[in-house]
Formats: sequence, structure tokens, C-alpha cells
Amino acid sequence: MSSQTTATAAPAEHRILRRAEVEAKTGFKRAHIYSLMKEGKFPKALRLGVRAVGWDSVEIEQWIADRLKERA
Repeated sequence: MSSQTTATAAPAEHRILRRAEVEAKTGFKRAHIYSLMKEGKFPKALRLGVRAVGWDSVEIEQWIADRLKERA
């Protein structure tokens, strides 16, 4: 008998990414990120305060994964 183990992926942890981290992950600068958001081609920022925004880490990771699939 062979034992098979199926690895179940742990649910992704949601955390808020600030702009600098989003820029580092995507390689895009602020103006391009906001331009893509305006066109509906990038996840929307979440308002954190009067002058603070952030992005859901799971949405950003999924957006990056989708771009990689398109290239394949």
C-alpha cells in the first residue's frame, strides 16, 4: 500500500501593504500604480486614514500571479 499525502495550501494571510511595499513587489512606481487603478487593472487601495492608503496583500499576490499566468 502506498500512502498519499495531499498538501492543502494554508489560507493566505490578509495584511495591509503600504505603497512602498506594493512598489517593491510589483516593480511599479506610484504614478503607474494609480494609473492602473484608475483603469480598473490593479486592485483598489483601501483608505486607512486621511492621508494613508494600503492594499490587501492577498489581492496584490493574486494580481501578480495572474500577470505571470498571462506571460506563460
